[in-house]
Amino acid sequence: MVLGKVKSLTISFDCLNDSNVPVYSSGDTVSGRVSLEVTGDIRVKSLKIHARGHAKVRWTESRNAGSNTAYTQNYTEEVEYFNHKDILVGQERDDDNSEEGLHTIHSGRHEYAFSFELPQTPLATSFEGRHGSVRYWVKAELHRPWFLPVKLKKEFTVFEHIDINTPSLLSPQAGTKEKTLCCWFCTSGPISLSAKIERKGYTPGESIQIFAEIENCSSRVVVPKAAIYQTQAFYAKGKMKEVKQLVANLRGESLSSGKTETWNGKQLKIPPVSPSILDCSIIRVEYSLMVYVDIPGAMDLFLNLPLVIGTIPLHPFGSRTSSVSSQCSMNMNWLGLTLPERPEAPPSYAEVVTEEQRQSSLAPLGACDDFERALPGPLFAYIQEFRFLPPPLYSEIDPNPDQPTDDRPSCPSR
Repeated sequence: MVLGKVKSLTISFDCLNDSNVPVYSSGDTVSGRVSLEVTGDIRVKSLKIHARGHAKVRWTESRNAGSNTAYTQNYTEEVEYFNHKDILVGQERDDDNSEEGLHTIHSGRHEYAFSFELPQTPLATSFEGRHGSVRYWVKAELHRPWFLPVKLKKEFTVFEHIDINTPSLLSPQAGTKEKTLCCWFCTSGPISLSAKIERKGYTPGESIQIFAEIENCSSRVVVPKAAIYQTQAFYAKGKMKEVKQLVANLRGESLSSGKTETWNGKQLKIPPVSPSILDCSIIRVEYSLMVYVDIPGAMDLFLNLPLVIGTIPLHPFGSRTSSVSSQCSMNMNWLGLTLPERPEAPPSYAEVVTEEQRQSSLAPLGACDDFERALPGPLFAYIQEFRFLPPPLYSEIDPNPDQPTDDRPSCPSR
């Protein structure tokens, strides 16, 4: 009997998206096929798959144990997310070369389907870092008597989705700092920096609008800048290894003494980067926007505003909220941007709501549409009572003006 040969062994996934890229998240079913092509008949003990997902970190550090003595300390840690095995052909057997109970695969191409479900618990997003990784893969193994196993591994991607349409990620981020330069017995004026962004959560491809004011009351020429940084943190044996990488940056105009620069929504685009990893116990991937002032001959003045890079982009409602907060941020006094001197007064109440509409708003529940019928009693009563009430009286004079105090030294430009 002439033994056949294995011509090819391949793995393909049934993709869930239009891009034909195998991308999954927790709770999804991973399915696909193992294709085996042979020339001639072969006898096999088993054809099985092994699917696994894990996070792993590893780094080494040199230690000094005394004079002329050094050693290397290894730091490793691993977290397993799932471990699935299945037999597609044959059965699990002891590793022997017995001819009994073998399965014959005839010449040609054969496909064997596989399927397994990812855990419902949160999974870390696939990641490749300097000292660690998060990987998910399926491995096919063909075992035959008297032959070495034929093995093939193919990775797939897992995204643990981060929805940026949550209140915590839609909240503005802001800060203010000031620095006074000293040279021997002389003290120059302060350098001040205020910065704000409209939200904390973004997705790759978006642009961050930066609202900032930089005031240089020192005697030096300074340069305002902004940069996005990715911080990778790896944990093992109670130790931490951190890697910080520049993702994107921009540069403003040089500011001479007594000058001020205002960024009214200066844009910094986020390139394709890995989403934030916040739920893995041994690997964390975080982002931050650093707005800073480059000061020659001194430590830079900087503000760190935290970012979260998500996978689910801003939906229309969030976009509207974002634009409103952006509009508000442009009118903040600390940015030096003020409202027009003579804002247009809103229309009067009588111009918008007629007496007939106001009376009809008090109609019984039966006169309302289906949507209002579904509302609970107290909430519906609240909407009915306040739907057409007049707005507060409009005045161009603030009845409770703020009295800001500023104890900072005055800048020569003022």
